Amino acid sequence: MALATFGAGCFWGVEYFFREINGVSNATCGYMGGKDSATTYKEVKTGSTGHAEVVQVEFDPEVVSYNDLLDTFWKNHNPTMLNMQGGDIGTQYRSTIFFHDKEQKAQAESSKLALARSGKWGQRHIVTEIVPIQTFHIAEEYHQNYLEKNNLPTCHLVY
Repeated sequence: MALATFGAGCFWGVEYFFREINGVSNATCGYMGGKDSATTYKEVKTGSTGHAEVVQVEFDPEVVSYNDLLDTFWKNHNPTMLNMQGGDIGTQYRSTIFFHDKEQKAQAESSKLALARSGKWGQRHIVTEIVPIQTFHIAEEYHQNYLEKNNLPTCHLVY
């Protein structure tokens, strides 16, 4: 199994899309990219910790490739919105890819460049950051599989 970590706005919707992929064994909501080690949702939602809401994806690379996960990431949020997605505003909702190794970094950079060249977003700049993995803080249990637990549709807009 391998890991991939993405931030694309509210983690509930991000988790939902990744859980739907064959070859993904788990998608866990959490926080990454900030300075504080003891992180809670109450702290992160203030925007003061520097963390992003992320989903850490455990996947079988023999079944689904990292590039397939990148495609899902790009298709399910707007990577041209700086520090926000839809009505969620703040650095905790930023578009970010945390790479786990050099290969993931190269694939993420290549896919970002390909998306920029595709013209899908016109003249808008893709603001997605691609940064090294940091400490993953698992979100509180009530955030895990939140949409399914509460029988809710995805909260993300599909692009």
